[in-house]
Amino acid sequence: MSGCEWIVEAHGCNEPDLTDLDRLRGFFARLIEGMALHPVAEPVWHQFPGSTLSPGGITGVSLLSESHIACHTFPEFRSLCLNVFCCRARPDWDFEGELRRGFGAASVRVRRVERPYGG
Repeated sequence: MSGCEWIVEAHGCNEPDLTDLDRLRGFFARLIEGMALHPVAEPVWHQFPGSTLSPGGITGVSLLSESHIACHTFPEFRSLCLNVFCCRARPDWDFEGELRRGFGAASVRVRRVERPYGG
């Protein structure tokens, strides 16, 4: 038996989208629904202080009965890093399409890692 982890990096994103908490909340909601995940609590968000010219990035985490989702945005680098871990196998989700549509990502790298539980 094994779980699955997706490690996702999106680059060339629209800087304002990476500081938009409502946009990130919507992304988490689509991800949770699309992968049929089960949150055990509301996601927790933290927006870092920015400058008068640019708001700071956002970190978010959602605890799931399957494990977790974690997201970090770096508007100064126009990037978003995402980690999704599920304790049981799930089909792949369209991370690339969602990040291109939702954040204007120019490039998206998705790595899928099988996480075996036994030795």
